[in-house]
Amino acid sequence: MLPSCWGRQLGWCGLLLWLSIGNSGAEPPTPPPKCTDFQNASLLRGTKLKVQFLLFTSKNPNCGQLVSEKSDIQQFGFNASLDTKLIIHGFRALGTKPSWIDKVIGAILRATDANVIAVDWVYGSTVAYFSAVGNVVKLGLEISSFLKKLMMLGVSESSVHIIGVSLGAHVGGMVGRFYEGRLGRITGLDPAGPEYTRASLEERLDPGDALFVEAIHTDTDHWGIRIPVGHVDYFVNGGQDQPGCPTFMYAGYSYLICDHMRAVHLYISALENSCPLMAFPCSSYKAFLDGHCVDCFNPFLLSCPKIGLLEQGGIKIKPPPKEVKVYLLTTSRAPYCVHHSLVEFHLQEPRNKDTNIEVTFLSSNVSVKITINIPRHQLQGNGVISHTSPQCQINQVKLKFQSSTRLWRKDWNIIVGKFCTAPLPVNNNDHMTCLPVPVTLQAGLVATCDLNINCV
Repeated sequence: MLPSCWGRQLGWCGLLLWLSIGNSGAEPPTPPPKCTDFQNASLLRGTKLKVQFLLFTSKNPNCGQLVSEKSDIQQFGFNASLDTKLIIHGFRALGTKPSWIDKVIGAILRATDANVIAVDWVYGSTVAYFSAVGNVVKLGLEISSFLKKLMMLGVSESSVHIIGVSLGAHVGGMVGRFYEGRLGRITGLDPAGPEYTRASLEERLDPGDALFVEAIHTDTDHWGIRIPVGHVDYFVNGGQDQPGCPTFMYAGYSYLICDHMRAVHLYISALENSCPLMAFPCSSYKAFLDGHCVDCFNPFLLSCPKIGLLEQGGIKIKPPPKEVKVYLLTTSRAPYCVHHSLVEFHLQEPRNKDTNIEVTFLSSNVSVKITINIPRHQLQGNGVISHTSPQCQINQVKLKFQSSTRLWRKDWNIIVGKFCTAPLPVNNNDHMTCLPVPVTLQAGLVATCDLNINCV
């Protein structure tokens, strides 16, 4: 019979209850793990490097375990046989925790079973950008020392994957250089440009820093670096002016940071969604849009790279070539991915002036268009069009011959040719779909044609 307790006797009652439970053979409840969050550094306290390493696992994806000099990391669920992924943030103007960090951690742990370690260096990354740059080497040394302790537990160098954002990408490159390029992978999410565009290879991220280095460029005209720094460099929408981001300064902070942070959101989306963010090697963004780079034969032997966690980004050749620029288009919001298609128009007869043809794809829920150019005295014009629906769901195409001047001769306002299209990558002509008969186009008028494309 349990005693009744009143007033000051309540504490004794709790003790008696605990003793009665203990005598029954039941184990006392295990206390929940103590979680540690990122630090906040005011502008007055910043610049001093004060690093925290926070471990997240699939068993505790929302609870960061502070790994200190005295702690046993294995008691927190660290598994040396799994891949270890380090996330390194960049400059923190206000000394606050990155708003995206929890999303990246969660996306990684949902996509793969790994040890995820967030590197918190908020204190050393605030106050002024140049002060943060001055801490890069010191931070790289601290992370390298931390990795050395993990390797004593059985972690292999090739299983280490560093994901660095902005300035954090160059920190990752510094760590990789300390390990002489033997780390498995470094992913730079819009690596920082200021102070690094003209920096030496020893100072910035470069292909020699890991077995595979990739970079996603989304703000090359402001905060991101404009030169290739990896084996594969994704220049998304050309690398600048991302769709959906503000184009005028009145948008304030979003105008300053939206393009730069798009690389982070693209990476999260690639981990969370099945639709691929596939890119195509090309000499320039214009050449890609003009339909001159529609396969990945050179230099990837038809294995097109994809943003995400695929080994070497899906590239089949080893070692991968260095500093390859690849291009892709996206939408303005998650999941961002699109399907790319090649469109072609073949004139029956050459003309003595440039010919511009507007091509519009139509389906039940999409209408997208581009303009392709056929240079004078040539017969064929190409272009790349992006659409959210698979090509087999595009059921109509509209063609419009654009004439820049009014011509008195009617026959000069008319062209005849063949229209063809194929989904990228175009590895052969088997998937090319052409309209069954030549199309006659009169300047300024729209011709609507049905498309019958089989789903594969």
